Amino acid sequence: MKQLFTSLFISIALLSVNAQELTNPLTKGTAPSFTAESTMGKINFPDDYYGKWKIIFSHPSDFTPVCTSEIIELAFSQEDFKKLNTALVVVSTDGLNSHIEWVKSIESIDYNGLGKVKLNFPIVSDFKLEISKKYGILNSDSSNRKDIRSVFFIDTDDQIRAMFYYPENVGRNIDEIKRTLTALQTTDKYEVLTPANWKPGNEVLINSPSSIAEAEKLEEKKPKNLRKVAWYMWFRTI
Repeated sequence: MKQLFTSLFISIALLSVNAQELTNPLTKGTAPSFTAESTMGKINFPDDYYGKWKIIFSHPSDFTPVCTSEIIELAFSQEDFKKLNTALVVVSTDGLNSHIEWVKSIESIDYNGLGKVKLNFPIVSDFKLEISKKYGILNSDSSNRKDIRSVFFIDTDDQIRAMFYYPENVGRNIDEIKRTLTALQTTDKYEVLTPANWKPGNEVLINSPSSIAEAEKLEEKKPKNLRKVAWYMWFRTI
């Protein structure tokens, strides 16, 4: 009987882990690795992108209007991401043939009079749901194997640094994704913080002094690149 209860406990624990794996998107830690077929051939993630930042975009399905608009806007910005040393990877649970046909369709569209654009990033087929389970991005309310619309920011050390989640009926803002990426890179480079609505070129924040006394000592030094708005809130130019 004791052995039976032990077996039942283990089974329930495993089911709990699997459920969590399917419904809770990762927000930190090492990005799970995977090997998969894509519209640009087989990729080994993250090994194929050594030394780069990576952004993973998951999509519910191919040939949908919101997803298509996002992919096109992403393609128009792909050179900007390249300059930021960042690789783009799109994941969907649809099959590779569907992805290939979708790319052909996307590249034939003249979007908002901006002309046609070529995709220089892969759309990965996760038909077996292996990637989706690892990243916890399967839609728990879906019976048709759809991913939630998510964005993972992964640094050069393969650590997940930020994660966005969007509902199916709201398209992603590519400019905000670029802004967040730039903010992450800026905070790493200068060991600073970015305030609300920060944009590249704006002032940043330094870590708050631990006390009013420490803030007063900082003020006595009168550093030219610092500006105080409260004893615990200092802006810095970079």
